[in-house]
Amino acid sequence: MIALFASLAVPYSKKTLKQNPPPHTHRFDVLIIGSGLAGQSAALCLADAGFAVGLVSKRRLVDSASGWAQGGIAAVLDSTDSVENHIADTLTAGAYLNDPAATRFAIEHAADAIQWLIDRGVPFTREAGRYHLTREGGHSHRRVIHVDDATGAAVQDTLTPQVRNHPNICVMEHHIVVDLITAGKTGRQLLGQKDRCLGAYVLDSQTGHVKTMASGQTLLATGGAGKVYLYTTNPDTSTGDGIAMAWRAGCRIANMEFIQFHPTCLYHPQEKSFLISEAVRGEGGLLKRPDGTRFMDDYDPRAELAPRDIVARAIDAEMKRHGMDCVYLDISHQSAEFIRTHFPTIYERCRQLGIDITKEPIPVVPAAHYTCGGVMVDQNGRTDLPGLYAAGEVTCSGLHGANRLASNSLLECLVYARAATDDMIKNPQETPESLPSWDESRVTDADEEIVISHNWDELRRFMWDYVGIVRTTKRLLRAQHRIRLLTREIDEFYANFRISHDLLELRNLVQTADLIVQSALRRKESRGLHYSRDYPDSLKRPRNTVLRRRAGLR
Repeated sequence: MIALFASLAVPYSKKTLKQNPPPHTHRFDVLIIGSGLAGQSAALCLADAGFAVGLVSKRRLVDSASGWAQGGIAAVLDSTDSVENHIADTLTAGAYLNDPAATRFAIEHAADAIQWLIDRGVPFTREAGRYHLTREGGHSHRRVIHVDDATGAAVQDTLTPQVRNHPNICVMEHHIVVDLITAGKTGRQLLGQKDRCLGAYVLDSQTGHVKTMASGQTLLATGGAGKVYLYTTNPDTSTGDGIAMAWRAGCRIANMEFIQFHPTCLYHPQEKSFLISEAVRGEGGLLKRPDGTRFMDDYDPRAELAPRDIVARAIDAEMKRHGMDCVYLDISHQSAEFIRTHFPTIYERCRQLGIDITKEPIPVVPAAHYTCGGVMVDQNGRTDLPGLYAAGEVTCSGLHGANRLASNSLLECLVYARAATDDMIKNPQETPESLPSWDESRVTDADEEIVISHNWDELRRFMWDYVGIVRTTKRLLRAQHRIRLLTREIDEFYANFRISHDLLELRNLVQTADLIVQSALRRKESRGLHYSRDYPDSLKRPRNTVLRRRAGLR
């Protein structure tokens, strides 16, 4: 990417834009960046409406956090439940930092979103002739519709073939976006008019060629930033790309201090990121110390069904207090048939690792799981930059507040992707005929790629140590200092050498880490997922942490 786009760019870069238009620019009505549930559902909605859609995926279409989701999708689908109940649970979990209008919007549209998936063929689990609904932590009712314990994979398996075979969708796997193209950066912004997104520069990871992609409208659906931490339940694709590129393009970023640590990630040397679903606790799983005693009652009257932030902090406290490597989640008191029926994926994976969960507890630890903050959007998925939309984990829509309620994530993907596509369909925009091409004629091949892997490892380790479940101002300042050093080194590397997939991800991770630490330092209280020993109490009036780029920052 060109230095003009970099948020903390070095004063001079050898990467420039060619001013002569290229002989060919890839052109789409809509360019979608990211292939999880938000990206794929948006692509299908737009393609069905006759739009020419370009869908960019960093790896394969199925390699996304959506595909890893186990629990399900929260929606009011039972007569004993209500929208008001779901809203109340969401606000409670979010420590009342949620935007009330956004929360109501998402929850009121949940049932329609589920019906859209059913119409597409998603085989949700049935029991006694009805869709089976499970209950997860923080929910007052059973309202989580699921496909056994592998909901995300089932949804992806259903939608992916439809995306691949749709004549109006151009799928580009193993492509990673370098940065967004804006009118202001290309000299096309007219005097007195707002800047606008015109598309993106995209690296083909297999050929090393950077493609210019023009679009009338662009949707960020890139997911979260779990890989900024050493231990995470997220796939390798979760590197904060959309958050970083939106920031560089001038969008506001909000509430990045709220990183959700899932309480129960499998602790095993052969498995680095296997999630033990919230539903295990919802169906009676108990958290225990190595001696078999329970401890959640000591922390919250809801015990194992408390919201994730409370459970994660309780486990963290127990591990530190007793010097334990992990705690144990025990559901062996349920029948073996019940366990194998409700949790076949978890049962089989644990069995492969020598753990029979029908007879013994599961060793678990907290791990970074979900990014509750992100790019600020309205109820139509619009960002601050005209022509740029966002949906899913990359955003701060106002739904999650200071802590996401279990199974509201896939719900947000669906509702906001559909809202964004509805707005795009109602307000189509002209696609630029051509854009300046990518020029790297004055850079060279990297001579020491090992720098990238070393910096990646250093970043993830100090973020885990200093910006984890429990924070202090001193730790945050240490992390900020390390981030600034890494940023200078990465910017120099980026300015002088040809870009690569790994370098782009590292650049985005460091930018995202900086936004997380900036946000955490600004919050002078403990709320939801952000717990500070220096500010252990919550303020009476909850406020969002909104970051804006300073004028003139490159």
